[in-house]
Amino acid sequence: MLSAATRRNVFILALCQALNVTGLSLMITVSAVTGHKLSADPALSTLPLGLQFTAAMLTTFPVSLLMKRVGRRIGFSLGAAAALLGGTIMLVGVLQASFVIFCVGNAFIGIGAATAQFYRFAAADAADETFKARAISMVMVGGLIAAFLGPLSARWSRLAIEGTEFAGSFVVVMALGLAALLLLQLLRIPRPTLEERRDTGRPLGEIARNATFIVAVVGGMIGYATMSFVMTASPLAMMAHHHSFDDNAFVIQWHVVGMFAPSFFTGHLIQRFGVLNVMLAGAAALLACIATGLSGTEVAHFWGAMLLLGLGWNFLYIGASALLTETYRSAERAKVQALNDFLIGFGVSVASLSSGALQAVFGWEVVNLSPLPAILAAAFAVLWLKSRRRAMAAVGSGLV
Repeated sequence: MLSAATRRNVFILALCQALNVTGLSLMITVSAVTGHKLSADPALSTLPLGLQFTAAMLTTFPVSLLMKRVGRRIGFSLGAAAALLGGTIMLVGVLQASFVIFCVGNAFIGIGAATAQFYRFAAADAADETFKARAISMVMVGGLIAAFLGPLSARWSRLAIEGTEFAGSFVVVMALGLAALLLLQLLRIPRPTLEERRDTGRPLGEIARNATFIVAVVGGMIGYATMSFVMTASPLAMMAHHHSFDDNAFVIQWHVVGMFAPSFFTGHLIQRFGVLNVMLAGAAALLACIATGLSGTEVAHFWGAMLLLGLGWNFLYIGASALLTETYRSAERAKVQALNDFLIGFGVSVASLSSGALQAVFGWEVVNLSPLPAILAAAFAVLWLKSRRRAMAAVGSGLV
């Protein structure tokens, strides 16, 4: 059960998650379009977002190991400061019409995003075994606020600074980073003891060979990479099909709703139906997203596809995060969480860096078809683990 202190920390982490995802959803709405305006080659439009995800991937291990030494609050605060700095650099890049400076700012946003990825684990680590999935869901609910604030702020900030489109959007990113930095000072998570810092547990290679770890990573990586791949290309696809910026912001808004609204009940679904069944439902939603995306290019088609994309991400990602907590002991969590998020970050980086080029060269249909093999692989991995667990349970009960 969640204690009063844990509930307080989870509430703070949920608010910080709301600020983080508001910034990221704003970035999703404007970054590729801004990159398209600043770059000489349309195929480079998503490079800034790709660098954001690459920086997040490269930062994951150092951030996790740093937090094991100095504690969650200091680590999270450094991440929020990086997001604040990233917003400042992007603002300078837009004001000076510099694609390079804009890309550098995106990289710092990635550092902040990598740190924020550990909000969910900070909540889970404080809860007992039966409430870990629910604690993760409670933190992820904070992202639902971002479903409305992110695209809404993108709309009103787009022309807030006269003469420079989207400059106001990056002022908002700065403000969100500053707000998170201040809010995190209220977090009360004990720093690791000297014994906890020295104890490293089992070798990482031994843990990584565990079937549960493999399926958790595969599910999280494919769920997040698919979401990033389709989401990053969608504003460019909508622009190519002559939809307005407001239509684009509307679609992204409902995509983020799909990502985070289910968090109100994902933890309960995991407790009732099992984490593997929820992950399978996530894979099914991603397949439905592809079918919807291939069915047409009207705003309604983009809206339906992106809503299903968010739902599939939620079930696969939260399910995979909950599954991962079954694989490590307290002394091992920093390195296991770091490896998991590093591998997820690698998949997301490849996806986001390639989606813009695929959209520019081949179009929206190819973007939709490309993740299909990976989604099927994730579903088969989950089914394999379900079968393996049933067989082990039968052996344990003497039925075979």
